[in-house]
Amino acid sequence: MKKRSSDKRGIIAVALCDFLAITLAMLIAVLSVYRGKIDWNLHLLWWYLANLALTYVCMIMFRLYYFMFDTVGLVDTLKLVCASLIVFAIGCAYSVFLMGFWVQFVYAITLFFLMLTIRYSKRIYTTVKYSVTRGNKGKVRAMIVGAGNAGAALIREIQTSDKIAYNPVCVIDDDVQKIGKRISNVKIIGSTDEIKKIAEKYGIDEILIAIPSAKKAEVKKIYEICKTTPCKVKTLPGIYQLVNGEASIAALREVRITDLLGREQIQVNLDEIMGYIEGQTVLVTGGGGSIGSELCRQIATHNPKQLIILDIYENNAYDIEQELKRKYPSLNLLALIASIRDKGKMEDVFEKYSPAIVFNAAAHKHVPLMETSPNEAVKNNVFGTLNMARCADKYGVKTFVQISTDKAVNPTNIMGATKRICEMIIQTVGRNSKNTNFVAVRFGNVLGSNGSVIPLFERQIAEGGPVTVTHKDIIRYFMTIPEAVSLVLQAGAYAKGGQIFVLDMGEPVKIYDLAYNLIKLSGYEPNVDIEIKCTGLRPGEKLYEERLMDEEGMQTTPNGLINIANPISLDEQFLWKKLDELYKAAYDETDCMKRLVSELVTTYKPQG
Repeated sequence: MKKRSSDKRGIIAVALCDFLAITLAMLIAVLSVYRGKIDWNLHLLWWYLANLALTYVCMIMFRLYYFMFDTVGLVDTLKLVCASLIVFAIGCAYSVFLMGFWVQFVYAITLFFLMLTIRYSKRIYTTVKYSVTRGNKGKVRAMIVGAGNAGAALIREIQTSDKIAYNPVCVIDDDVQKIGKRISNVKIIGSTDEIKKIAEKYGIDEILIAIPSAKKAEVKKIYEICKTTPCKVKTLPGIYQLVNGEASIAALREVRITDLLGREQIQVNLDEIMGYIEGQTVLVTGGGGSIGSELCRQIATHNPKQLIILDIYENNAYDIEQELKRKYPSLNLLALIASIRDKGKMEDVFEKYSPAIVFNAAAHKHVPLMETSPNEAVKNNVFGTLNMARCADKYGVKTFVQISTDKAVNPTNIMGATKRICEMIIQTVGRNSKNTNFVAVRFGNVLGSNGSVIPLFERQIAEGGPVTVTHKDIIRYFMTIPEAVSLVLQAGAYAKGGQIFVLDMGEPVKIYDLAYNLIKLSGYEPNVDIEIKCTGLRPGEKLYEERLMDEEGMQTTPNGLINIANPISLDEQFLWKKLDELYKAAYDETDCMKRLVSELVTTYKPQG
C-alpha cells in the first residue's frame, strides 16, 4: 500500500514538472519566434490550452510517467521522441490558424529537451557527482574485462549509481580495433594477455569479467590470467539475465568452480524424453541425498502419477518432501523412511504402491569410511541393490535405473568393488527379466554432492586452512548435480536388457588446481595466506578414475554424451553362489570381506 502511494506521488511530481516544462517551452517558442513582439490575446490562450492537453495525452499514451529515474534509457528516449513528433504534427493543424508553423516547431523541440532533462535528471546528477568524487578514498579500483554491451552497461551503472563503491579505472578487450577508445570516458587500454601488467600499473583492486556470452573455456583462460594477480575476481552472469534486465552491479558474482571446468554445462531437453515419467508411479531410493533429491526435483516437473521418496535418513527425506510440497502443491507425494537392506519392507513397498519406475540411488558412497567398514558396504550396496532388483522384477516394474560410479572400474576400494557387483546384478537380472528394463548408469564425481571435495575445501578455507589434497597429481571427472541427474533420467528412457550406461564427463580436472582456484576465489593467496597440504592417498584411493574396463567396448546412443558399455559375459551360477557366501560372511561379521569380494570381482585390487 505504501509503495502504491509512493508511486502515485512520483507520477504527480513528474506531471507537475512537465507542466512547468510545457509552459516554459511555450514561452521560449513565442518569445524566440516573435522576438518579444506578441499580442497576448485569446488566440495565444487557446493555443496554450490546446498544447497543454495534447502534450499530456501523448505523454500518457506513451506511458512516459511509468519509468524509473535510475534505469531510464534509450527506450524511454525514443518514446519521448515519438510523443514530441505527434505533438508537433497534430499541433501544426491548429497552430497555422492560431500562432504559426515555426512557433509549434520550436515548441516541440524545446519541449523534448526539457522533458528529457527531467527524466534523466537523477542520472545526470549521479554522473556529475561521480565525476567529482571518483578519486575519493575507499573506492574499489576496478578493471573491466570486456568492452561489449555488458561491459558498457556495467560501467554506466557504476557511474550513475550513488550506492556503488567501484571506480572503473580501465577496460580490457582482445579486439585490437577497440583499444585506445573510451566507454563513458573509461579507456580501453589493452588485451587480456596484458592483464597482469596493467593491474600492477594502475593499482587494480578487483577485476570484473563482463563477457556473459563467453564460453566456459574462454572464461577459464581469462581467469587463469587473472589469478596471476593479487586482485579479487568477479564475473557478470549469463546473457539471458542481460535480456531480462538483471545484469547489474548486483548481479556480479564470484567466479565459481563450475566456471573453471573448461567446458559448457551439459544441456538435456528433458521434455523430449521424459514421457516415460508422466502418469507413472516413481520410486526414488536415497531420495534425500544429493543425487536422489535432484532426481525428485526434476521428476516432479513432469507430472508423475505419484512420487515416492524412500530414505533411511529422516532429516534429508523431510527436507526434500517439504521443498516439493511448497513448489508443487498438487504433486502426489509420499515420503517413506526405510532401508533397502530390509527385504520384507521392500516387498511391502512394491506390493502396496506398485511403482512403475525405480531409481536406486541409495548406497554407502564414502570411500575411506567403507574401507574400515567393508561388511556394511556389502550389506547395503550389494544386498540392498539385490533386494530392489528382485522386487522390481517380481512386481513388474517397467524401468529400473541403478546409480553406479566410475570407481566400479578396476576398483581399488571396497566401495567401488561393491558397486561393480551391483552392475553385475543389474546385468544378470536384466537379461533374465521378462517385465523390467534394467540399466546401470556410471559417472564420476559430482560437484556439490555430499562428500564432494568442494564443501570440504570451503570449510577448510573458512577455518584459515590448511586445505588438504591427498596428492598433487590426483585427477577426477566432474559434473554438476543437475547435469548428472538429467543424463540419468535420459538413460532411463533408453533402458533395456541390463545395460551399463557411461556418461561423458568431459576432461578430468586436477583436484590440486580446484583447491588452488577456490582459495584465489575466496580472496586469498594460495600457499601464502592459506596452505595447500598434500596428505597422501587415502586407503582405496586411486590417482585417476577410469570409465571403462579393458574388456568393455563402447556403443553410442542418440545422445552423444551417453554411451553403452558392451556387456561382459558372466557365469550366473558362480555369481549367485558367491553372493550367498558374501551374504553369510557379511552378517557373520567376517574379517576377510575384501578377499571374498575380490574372488567375485576379479578386477578388484585391494590396497594394503
